[in-house]
Amino acid sequence: MEIFNGGSGNGRKIKLNKKFNWLGYLVLALVLVVIAGVISIGLITDYIWMDSLHFADVFTTVLTNKVLLGVSGFVLFAAGTFFTLYWIRRSYIKHFDSGQLPPILLRRKAIMLIMLALSAMIGLFGSSIIQGIGWERTLKFIHHVSFGETDPYFNMDISFYVYVLPFLNFIVFVLLGMGIFFLLVQIGAYSVFHMYRMSRSAQLHLGVTLGLVGLLLAAFHALQPFGTLSTNKVNLFQESAVTGLSYTDDVINVPKAYILAAVAIIMAIWMIVALIRGRLRSVIIPVAAYVGLVIVGQGASIVVQNFIVSPNEFSKEKPYLEDNLTYTRAAYDLDSIEEKQHPGKNSLSAEMIERNSATIDNVRMNDSRPLLDVYNQLQTFRTYYEFNDVDIDRYQVDGEYEQVFLGARELNTKDLPSQAKTWVNQNLRYTHGYGLAMSHVNQVTPQGQPKYMLKNLPPEGVMDVSRPQIYFGEEPYKNVIVNSAVKEFDYPSGDENVDTQFDADTGISLSGLNRLLFALDEGSFRMFVSDQVTEDSQLLATRNIMDRVNRIAPFFTYDQDPYLVVRDDGSVVWMLDAYLTAENYPYSEAFQGDTNYIRNPVKVTVDAYTGEVNFYAAEPDNPLLRTFQNIFPDLFTEEVPEDIKAHFRYPEKLFTVQASMYGTYHMSDLEVFYNREDFWQFPTEKYFNEDTTMEPYYTTLKLPDQDEEEFILMMPYTPKNRQNMIAWMGVRNDGDNYGDIFVYRFPKQRNIYGPQQIENRINQDSEISQELNLWSQGGSEVIRGNLLAIPIEDTVLYVEPIYIESNNETSLPEVKRVVLAYGDQIVMEANFDKALEKMLKKVDPNVEDDGGQDEQEGDETDEGQGPSEALIGAEERLEEFADLFDAYKKALSDGKWQEAAEIMDELEGKLEENQPSNGSESESSNPKNSNDNEPSNKTE
Repeated sequence: MEIFNGGSGNGRKIKLNKKFNWLGYLVLALVLVVIAGVISIGLITDYIWMDSLHFADVFTTVLTNKVLLGVSGFVLFAAGTFFTLYWIRRSYIKHFDSGQLPPILLRRKAIMLIMLALSAMIGLFGSSIIQGIGWERTLKFIHHVSFGETDPYFNMDISFYVYVLPFLNFIVFVLLGMGIFFLLVQIGAYSVFHMYRMSRSAQLHLGVTLGLVGLLLAAFHALQPFGTLSTNKVNLFQESAVTGLSYTDDVINVPKAYILAAVAIIMAIWMIVALIRGRLRSVIIPVAAYVGLVIVGQGASIVVQNFIVSPNEFSKEKPYLEDNLTYTRAAYDLDSIEEKQHPGKNSLSAEMIERNSATIDNVRMNDSRPLLDVYNQLQTFRTYYEFNDVDIDRYQVDGEYEQVFLGARELNTKDLPSQAKTWVNQNLRYTHGYGLAMSHVNQVTPQGQPKYMLKNLPPEGVMDVSRPQIYFGEEPYKNVIVNSAVKEFDYPSGDENVDTQFDADTGISLSGLNRLLFALDEGSFRMFVSDQVTEDSQLLATRNIMDRVNRIAPFFTYDQDPYLVVRDDGSVVWMLDAYLTAENYPYSEAFQGDTNYIRNPVKVTVDAYTGEVNFYAAEPDNPLLRTFQNIFPDLFTEEVPEDIKAHFRYPEKLFTVQASMYGTYHMSDLEVFYNREDFWQFPTEKYFNEDTTMEPYYTTLKLPDQDEEEFILMMPYTPKNRQNMIAWMGVRNDGDNYGDIFVYRFPKQRNIYGPQQIENRINQDSEISQELNLWSQGGSEVIRGNLLAIPIEDTVLYVEPIYIESNNETSLPEVKRVVLAYGDQIVMEANFDKALEKMLKKVDPNVEDDGGQDEQEGDETDEGQGPSEALIGAEERLEEFADLFDAYKKALSDGKWQEAAEIMDELEGKLEENQPSNGSESESSNPKNSNDNEPSNKTE
């Protein structure tokens, strides 16, 4: 009976163990299903999103390549791991008695499962590395096109260095890393009881792995000579004066690499034979020889660099310097730059101003930083609106070519009241921003604020905006659902709100299975169950434009300054610049990290309403772009619409890189280039009361050999450690001339004032500095705007706006003065027209004084008043000014700085209101602006 009972208990125990085993398997299966489900849902929703934008082929191409590489990496790493572990186990079983081994090693089924699990883990790790790093290299390698140029040393096409060499290095490094990892595992395993001394199996295993590592080392060294063409490192401790192959590379490093490759092969064979024969001590010989040669090679490089090259560096490096100069210019497209001489004359005159009236009319009086503050305070209207940026562009306005500032009024729901931050409001109702603000670059109101060309809600101004809603923009937008049962808030109108509905089919339909998939992907149960989401509803996902384009094409580098464009049909798009870069262009100096080649062959637009994305091939002949066209034939749009092309802007980042490189690589004489005797640098300026390096700026001007004004991006140059202007670089932006870069050199035999010299002269001018200091002491802050060098025919005029901002939190920066500098003359006046008039009188005393006309206009301002009435009004105004000034002095004496600043602002405003010329400063000089701050309602 006891035996029976005991047997029965054991049976129950076995049944319980089986139940727990099945429960464990079930839990494991559920975990795997959940992981697979999450991955699958993410892939499916990504595909649906890409397909909604007509880029499904891009998604499938990348995914297919990643899957193939991932599977290859998994198989490679898992098989290598299993093979290594299997051989180690077999060596242990052969070498030790069964009683000496852990029991787990003898249980074949269990140990196989453990080895398979470990192999799978290592396989997953290897898979992630290969598909994560290698997918783009592999696609470029397979589909690459020729550059049509070869290097001067190995005579290989440039594409070999840009595409083939990175792929080969990637393969070698992955395999070498895997081989070294397995070797370390084997050394650790066979060090137990010194198995490597006694076990033939262990010795053979180590020998095979060492042989593979040796062959991979040989491959690594065989590729090293090609790498010398894109670096200035000659050894671990020294750099050459040459980027690319140098004298030391040619004499020492290239031969050394081939010798080490041969030694690595010999070492591999030697070690395999030695281990097979059991001659363990002889294994040290090739290893010692290899290490010794590496050290000797480094030493030889140091000796040659120190004692042969350095004493006569220019002579030794001269042929290599020439290649460095030639190929760097090619890598940054500096060969196409046209150099011209600029006379730098002091020839400014009224006739010159008249001939270049369009240039003068487009001189920028506002800067984007203070202007952004003004837009955000005067044109947002509600706390949930925000201008993220203000950009500069050009338009045909009333038949005239005009430079403008433009910003989007975007939605930012983080500023909604807490009680309004409901799921419905944030996901269904508040879905978009609304409208634009556009202002003249060259005009301000008498109060120093921008003159708007587009403003208010809905937009009113010089052009019609057919779809002012901003569903996609620069803000960190959440995904939203449109066309739901909830009306979307459009814009405020008085005490009421105007509603709308999304009128496009570019979102993701939430009908059928899509609703479940995207509810799971969003982690939103409300999306799935809400009765406010209907069959007609659409999901607008990834609405931040930078995230959007990066999600579609992560293989490009995007400029961080997208800008708005109003198209001819009134729709609004965002324009982005996409860069293609490379790291191994031979002989080219890197501008950032190892990147030594850059182009901007792709322009991207994102519709602010629909979210549609277009990748335009702006430079179809670029070899990097042609490679991507081979990889993703459906990604690019070949034909660029004219209204898009008209707003192409040469990107500041690319221009900055090219201008910076040209500061060194404009030197064609090799000895001058070697000594950097004529190095040009970017000037400094005083901006926002701080000395800062000048940035490129867009301006509208007429080039000396052209008939019409153009949109130009330009940058002045100064010599190293000096402040005079030596040259200026510009790039054209309009029509067929887009991308044409030119440089004007100034005479070296006389001084042409540079930006910092002008800034210093502003500081040293007694009248100007006294007035600026007075404002600063009155509780206000004086802000110096961008100093612009404006080339006009054969001379240069400097312009700098001066902002005044009171110290209270709600104050706005206002343009109160404009400084003009020309030659040895410098003036500061209330507006640009007055400053220019005063400057012309200084440089040309024969300029007629139009004071009589001003007086006549001033008389006409008090229309209907007789002389006595005008005098009585003048006396009243003088008494009011006197009272305000007395109050200002009293506030100063009492130490009430804030009150004094407010009184001074009021006094200045009243003074400007009573100056007839102020009221007509823009109108009289520019008839098109006669409506003051109210833009016309004409279409572009």
